[in-house]
Amino acid sequence: MKGSRCRLLVVLIFFLFLFNSCSEKQDFDQFEDLSITPTLASGIFYLESDEATINAAGDVGVFYVQTINFDAFNEEFVAERLLEGTIQYELENTTTKRIGIAIEFLDENGDVLDVESFIVEPNMPEVFTRDVFYGPGGRSIDILTTTSSLRIAVGNLSDSTSVSTTSDPKIKLSSGAEFLFRLK
Repeated sequence: MKGSRCRLLVVLIFFLFLFNSCSEKQDFDQFEDLSITPTLASGIFYLESDEATINAAGDVGVFYVQTINFDAFNEEFVAERLLEGTIQYELENTTTKRIGIAIEFLDENGDVLDVESFIVEPNMPEVFTRDVFYGPGGRSIDILTTTSSLRIAVGNLSDSTSVSTTSDPKIKLSSGAEFLFRLK
């Protein structure tokens, strides 16, 4: 009997400590103070052409034109939360050609919102990189949020007969982006 009283007393003391333990009332309103701003990175496009293809196009100037879909911000929910973005272009030219490149940002009606242009010199010794900022301190963020497609035009600004002495001469253009959003 004495043992069962002792166990009952221990259980009661345990529950007494349990109910009076150090705990705070939970504040579920903290969500209102939460700020979530993720950065998302993505590739946009990649273009590569060898010197033989450029020469085969002749002296016509533009040897490549393509329009690509860019509906990254076609949802209003996403477009409204975009804070800033950076598009990075990387160019490499191991051909003997001077190349002109134009990247047009088009809205859904095909109207040009912005143009990014490059003149790429022949036989570049290293990769050329350009970062273009959108948002505070850069170009208007509205350019990104209303862009529906990109039109890329690449032209030969040199002759159509010269041939590089390097192995496998090419022009390469790639593009990637990082976007900062406010989700909450």
